[in-house]
Order: sequence, then structure tokens, then C-alpha cells
Amino acid sequence: MRDIKTFKLSIVSNMATVAQRILDSRVPDGSIEKKWDKRIFDVKLVNPANKRKYEIIVVGTGLAGASAAASLAELGYRVKVFCIQDSPRRAHSIAAQGGINAAKNYQNDGDSVWRLFYDTVKGGDYRSREANVYRLAQISTRIIDHCVALGVPFAREYGGTLANRSFGGAQVSRTFYARGQTGQQLLLGAYSAMNRQIYAGKVKSFPKREMLDLITLDGVARGIVCRNLTTGQFETHVGHAVVLATGGYGNVFYLSTNAKSCNVTAAWRCHRRGAYFANPCYTQIHPTCIPASGDYQSKLTLMSESLRNDGRVWVPKAKDDDRPPHDVPEADRDYFLERRYPSFGNLVPRDVASRAAKERCDAGYGVGPTGNAVYLDFRDAIKRDGEKTVRGKYGNLFQMYEEITADDPYHTPMRIYPAVHYTMGGLWVDYNLQSTIPGLFVLGEANFSDHGANRLGASALMQGLADGYFVIPYTLGDHLARAKFPSVSEDHPACKEALVESRNRIERLLGVNGTQTVDSFHRALGKIMWDKCGMERTASGLQQAIDEIRGLREEFWSDVKVIGTEGSFNQNLEHAGRVADFLEFGELLCFDALQRNESCGGHFRGEYQTPEGEALRDDENYAYVAAWEFNGVGNEATLHKESLTFEDVPLATRSYK
Repeated sequence: MRDIKTFKLSIVSNMATVAQRILDSRVPDGSIEKKWDKRIFDVKLVNPANKRKYEIIVVGTGLAGASAAASLAELGYRVKVFCIQDSPRRAHSIAAQGGINAAKNYQNDGDSVWRLFYDTVKGGDYRSREANVYRLAQISTRIIDHCVALGVPFAREYGGTLANRSFGGAQVSRTFYARGQTGQQLLLGAYSAMNRQIYAGKVKSFPKREMLDLITLDGVARGIVCRNLTTGQFETHVGHAVVLATGGYGNVFYLSTNAKSCNVTAAWRCHRRGAYFANPCYTQIHPTCIPASGDYQSKLTLMSESLRNDGRVWVPKAKDDDRPPHDVPEADRDYFLERRYPSFGNLVPRDVASRAAKERCDAGYGVGPTGNAVYLDFRDAIKRDGEKTVRGKYGNLFQMYEEITADDPYHTPMRIYPAVHYTMGGLWVDYNLQSTIPGLFVLGEANFSDHGANRLGASALMQGLADGYFVIPYTLGDHLARAKFPSVSEDHPACKEALVESRNRIERLLGVNGTQTVDSFHRALGKIMWDKCGMERTASGLQQAIDEIRGLREEFWSDVKVIGTEGSFNQNLEHAGRVADFLEFGELLCFDALQRNESCGGHFRGEYQTPEGEALRDDENYAYVAAWEFNGVGNEATLHKESLTFEDVPLATRSYK
């Protein structure tokens, strides 16, 4: 049976009837092992001589965007690539630390494509599309070979073979790594491949550009409006397809492990143009972060999940035990992850570890000056393997921790606490990675497709490179071969209309001239989101959050103070535009969480939990992808459902005990 759900569009808020339309995941028929091969065979191809006739716009230069730009240009397409940083190599993928999964089974410990597929579906709490996840597991082995060929310096064993380590949610070692710099090294590989095409003249790079709108012609994506962040000038760029690879929206919470420039604007502008937004409430809280030290802080720092390979998580068994960790004897320590989840111990998935740490701190067992942390202790690993071995595995991570906290983790346990890290929700895409707007393809963290309600560690880099190197080169060509492309230039009325709308919005932001800073509104929104839609949500809290966000949005547009001018370098104006979009998107995120009356993965509703405090899913009513259609600011979005079927990994209670 095909994993496809068709349905009529519901009635929008003005009660006007909408024409029937189909939300089709376009998953091929046949056994799951053959679906991707079948899709590759069925796609229509573009003649190599014709590829140079097509121009592709790629927005974002992280792993997904840079690998897509390099791959498409290598095939012969003309590519324009855009990033908001001053260099493509500064994309946030560079911050990923721990590793990238692949089912190579180098350790001979029982891994396989099927086991990676199973672990990923289970880790996502059975809220992902099976076919996409299996394809990801299939492709994973090719990614490692490709990256080695590009010169990525993965860690190696003494004999020269690539090394692996374990990550949460798996009982095998399948994570390839380059110390604590895996994202940086992988991005440099993709960046070098893209630079080769820039030098060859097949890729044109546009740094310091922020996408402000999507240009559509007859309902098909044909270009973008962007603003040059150095000069302040607006630009329109047209092509034959748009590839969006702009990452996630974690900064809606203000405090997160994301770079400050990470935002939802590009995806939200596409959503307003008709792209459905899927599962926005699925946000991941990472358990291994340095706790906030004060209200002045503007972001949080991630400590790699790889540390949980050798670090043991514990708190004192007695409440308010203020003894230094060295003075707490073994008998007085509660290794709560090992106690609760003996099969996986400290390597349970991120959502499970995060909730367990929060529960201990909320119950009064937390450590540190404010009691908002648990210990991550390497005493036993150093005693067992020696400090030199531990330093070789984690030296740069330990150095970073010491620079931030002034504590030496070789001799004092790290203090960690959960923080917003990754977003599993994103624009809805079909099996081809195409959104509900034809010609708009969405890659990596910007789409919803592979992780369900919770991403397993080391799977983000895997998805980004799979999408860019191995999926989009096939599926984009199929779109180009089948579509007709009316002539369009920057003078086209559709381009002018989108350009005017973007300029008007900027002028409106500058014209408010209120009394409150942009950052004060962002902080206020982040507090609402974290308190009422963070690690635990309730119906009453979510409804309060929606009401408060609406009030905050109204206050923003009447009293925000944006300094500077439009036609210049103006970071305050950049921030204002992003916060304005967060104030719209945050309402949808909370609304999505409110309508999903279950707990699953990173979405934990306080009303829906087992007696042991574990997530309580409702497969009968909520085994679907929630895809939301925009109906105007302040109007209730229309919910469309893509039904999820689990024929190869049967639905089961997720247990790591």
C-alpha cells in the first residue's frame, strides 16, 4: 500500500469553500528496500546539454545548501547560492560537534541499514514517514565514502580504519566523527566542493543576503527577494527552481544553542506564499548544554552528546546537598539515567535524557548556584582509560567548557542542563523534497521529513548531506523535465509585487519609532515560549501563550524602536524583521502543540504521560503529520493531515529500559 493520504482542503477562516486539492507524499509503491531505486528509475531526466539552460537558486550554505549547490553545478546546472553570513563557511552547520551516523558496521557489532532505519523511526517516537527514513539509512553509507574522498579528516583507529563511537538511542557504534569538530570538517568539505564550482563559473555566490520573500509565477516558485545586508539594497533573483536550506527555528525561544543569526524568516515567507508548515511543535531539547548563568545571557552553548559515551550523569541522592562533587561519596550519588534506563544508560535519546534531568532539578536535586544543573562526570573514564585517552577524544570540548565556566572538567564534573537545540518541524515536503509550492524544494533542517518527533543525535548531518548530495540531484531534475517555464525576468509584475511588499514591510518597521528595543521583545517572546511551550506543555499554558504572543505582537508593531536607516548596514533592522516573523510563527507553534493531545518525542504534554512520567502517545488519533496552511496573521491556520502508516517498524511503546 502506498503511504499516501489524500483529502479535501478544509474551509478557511472566512468560510469560503476552497477547491479540492491533494496532499500527496509521492512515495513509490513496492517494498521499502526498493522505493528509492524505483524512484530514481522513474524520474524524468534532463539532457546534459540542456542542464546549462536552467538556473537554480539555493538559499543557505550549510551542509544541505552547500552540498546541493556543489552537486547541481557538477551536473551542469547554473546555480546562484545565497547566505546571510559574510562567508558560506560560517553557516551554522559548522557548530555541530559530535558526529554523523552511517550504517557501515565497521565495529562488527550488529549494525545494518535496517537497524539504523529502526532506531531512527523509534527515536522519532513513530511520527516520521517510514519511506524517507529508510532512504536516509540507505544513503548513509555512501555519504561517508563521499566525504572521505573530499578529504574530511574523520578520526581513525590505530590501524587506519575509520573510528566510530556511540550516540543516544542506539546500542551500536555507528557515529563517525572528527573529534568535536565534525560539523566544521564536513562543512569545509562541502564548501570546497562548492568553491570548485564557483571557480569554474557554474556557481555564483551571494554572501550577506537575507531572503525576504518567495517569487511565484502561476503558483510555481521562480525566484526570491533578498536584501543586501551590507548596502541595504533590495534585489530580485529569478530562476527555474528554488532550493531552501536555511536551517531551523530554535531561536524563537531566544535562548538556544543556535547561532544568533538562525531564524525562521525564509521558511515563514514561503509559508505565507502557500507552503504548508509541518509539525512546528516538534522542537528538540538537548540534554547536554552549559546552563544559563544569568538574565543577561543571549545564547547557550552546546556540549556534544558524544560526551555521554564516557561521562556519567548524576545528582546527589539528598536534596539541597551543597557539598563539592568530590566530597559526595559513591553511595550518595544517583546515576539516574543508568537507574531508570539500564539497557541504554547515559545514551538514551535526547528527549528522554532532557526530561529526566529536568525532573531531578524540579524535584530539588539539582546542583550549581541556582540548582539548575546535573553533573556530567568523567572521573571513572579517566581512571579506566587515562587522562591522555580522554583528552584525545574530547580535548577541544573540555577546553571550550573550561573557557566558559573556569572549571577544569578533567578534575571537576561538568554541570549541564537541557536547552533548545534542533527543530524537527519545518516546511512540508513530499518524497521528492518538494513543498506544496511546485518548484520550491526544502532540504535539511528546514523541512520536516526524517526525524519525526525527536531527532537522534548525529542524524542532522546525515540528513543534510543526504538531501544535498544524493536526493535533490535526482528529484529536482524530474521537476525541470516535466514543468513548463514561461519567460520571467526581474521586471516581471510578480517580481515587482514581491519587491514592493518587502520594502513596505521594512519601511513599516522603521516607521513605528516606539520606545522598546527589538531585543526586549525577543526576550519576552522567548520567555513565553520556554515557560509555556518548552520541555513540558499543558493546554492551559499553551492557550495563555497564544494570547500573550498575540498581545506582544500587537505591542511590537506599536512600540518597537528600530534605529538606523534602510539603505545601510543595519543589524538592528535585520533583527527586527526576524523577530516580527518569530512573533507570527510562535503562535502557530503553540497552536500546533495545543491541538496535539498526546505526548511524543520532544512534544511532552503534561496531561498525557504514563504513571512513570514517560511520554504517552495516542496512535489512534495522532499518527499523522500536521501540515498547516496560512490564512493570514491572527487567523486560525487550516490543518491538513498526512496519515502515517508503519508497515515495516510496527507501532510499539517506546522503551529504553
